[in-house]
Amino acid sequence: MKKNMNEELLHEVKAISGFRTHVSIYVIIVGLLWVVWLINGGLDIHPWPVYPTVGWGIGLFFHYLAAYGIYRKVEKEQDELT
Repeated sequence: MKKNMNEELLHEVKAISGFRTHVSIYVIIVGLLWVVWLINGGLDIHPWPVYPTVGWGIGLFFHYLAAYGIYRKVEKEQDELT
């Protein structure tokens, strides 16, 4: 029982750590894309970085749900029922 709890906690810690790494990379890369856009004409051209920002942001949202959100709650409820 204790071994299962430790494995579960380790899994949760890894999931949260992975999400935080994902957020860090997202902020750096998206920030660089917006800087490139500003340097290459900025307000005079179409704001193309909005597409990767939104697309990747959607993926990041689902990663958040997997690490913190409803998916974890559903898994815990299923474990309690069995």
